[in-house]
Amino acid sequence: MSYEGSCHCGAVAFEVDAPVPTQAMSCNCSHCRRKGFLLSFVPEGQFRLKQGQEQLRSYFFHAHKIEHMFCATCGTQSFARGAMPDGTPMRAVNLRCVPSIDLDALQIKRVDGASF
Repeated sequence: MSYEGSCHCGAVAFEVDAPVPTQAMSCNCSHCRRKGFLLSFVPEGQFRLKQGQEQLRSYFFHAHKIEHMFCATCGTQSFARGAMPDGTPMRAVNLRCVPSIDLDALQIKRVDGASF
């Protein structure tokens, strides 16, 4: 089972080899709050960039541990690169960029990232 997503203009597209998430994280840090992310975290090996590597640009802030990837054409941040607390490489998928997901059906876990 897998699901697909993309940036707004379609230049960047990805696939995740995992069941469609039923939960998402909503963080109130300065970055996530402004962009309205609903995030799901997957191991790096389950994420595949289908197209758009050349369109991707990086943005780092705070501790510079997460590489926020956005499309140079439309500005949409559909995913980020980072590591789990144990060091395992992961991708943070912006579920708002996955058209097949019913966002209203997601169980939202709120994280107080503004206090980190």
